[in-house]
Amino acid sequence: MGESHQETQDPSQEREKGSYIQWSPEENKTLINLLLDAVASGLRDSNGTFSKFMVERRILSTLNRMHGCNKTHQHYSNRMKILKTKYLNAAELLRFSSGFGWDSTTKRFTASKEVWAEYLKAHPKFKKFRDETFEEFDDLKIIFDKNIATGTNAIGLGETTDAQTVRVAETEKEQANCETKKLVLLTKVMICSLKKKV
Repeated sequence: MGESHQETQDPSQEREKGSYIQWSPEENKTLINLLLDAVASGLRDSNGTFSKFMVERRILSTLNRMHGCNKTHQHYSNRMKILKTKYLNAAELLRFSSGFGWDSTTKRFTASKEVWAEYLKAHPKFKKFRDETFEEFDDLKIIFDKNIATGTNAIGLGETTDAQTVRVAETEKEQANCETKKLVLLTKVMICSLKKKV
């Protein structure tokens, strides 16, 4: 889905708060791939975000070198806000709306015509989710899901919990998840190097 706002490097078109730098589709895809690699390598902070140091040294330096651009941390932060908003709007469709599904093959949201009609009456600006593919949805889910509140560990008034048990279980699950992602990334690297040798 295309971006609805324009960013520009032309200083004559700067807004008061600062300039907007356009991200090409290739730069956007590279950013997402670099973020996925960082997630698979366990480079997120404990709060699910990436440190400024890591972004500048690992992500932006690679992105700028690959595309001959000069993106800064501020440009990265602005792009991340746009991507997160785009993802949250789409994720809301699945989380809070009965009758919707996601087809990872076609990269489209699925629902009956009746469900779409009802939903679009209340949310007309989300017509794009019915009509267009969302190529980045699965990738953005990996990037943003860790730092989005889902209520999974919420407890009600009067409920008791052993916080230590919950924390240990979450840590073990995160470690297993991280190890799996590292193995997938390592396998991809090995396949690429084998293809180069052949």
